Amino acid sequence: MARKKILVVDDEAHITHVVSLKLGNAGYDIITANDGEEALELALQDPPDLVITDLQMPYMSGVELCARLREDPKTTQIPVIMLTARGYALAQEDLDRTNIKSVMSKPFSPRQVLEMANDLIGHDEQTIVEEAA
Repeated sequence: MARKKILVVDDEAHITHVVSLKLGNAGYDIITANDGEEALELALQDPPDLVITDLQMPYMSGVELCARLREDPKTTQIPVIMLTARGYALAQEDLDRTNIKSVMSKPFSPRQVLEMANDLIGHDEQTIVEEAA
């Protein structure tokens, strides 16, 4: 069975590194992007199973990225985990026009991100162990 692919998007390299490491060690294939434009291009080329994106980024915000993904038939069903600065709330209209399934405030626990990814795309440690056997 093919491994699930996650696109991790953040303009802060240490965030993409930590999240990628945690998810990669759990058996996911990871693609990273530094901004929304790069992420959109990558997602349209080879749609991932999940997108984890920062809200505030240069060129294209996380919400704008999510709205663009929702508009394209190839990426419309991809669930998104949004990472935000503490205290920043998303408007209901932003949630309604995107496929954002969870919003997590920074700082966050990489384990929480992994648990949310597992919940959204159904890939738990048990499956990984069985695949590796």
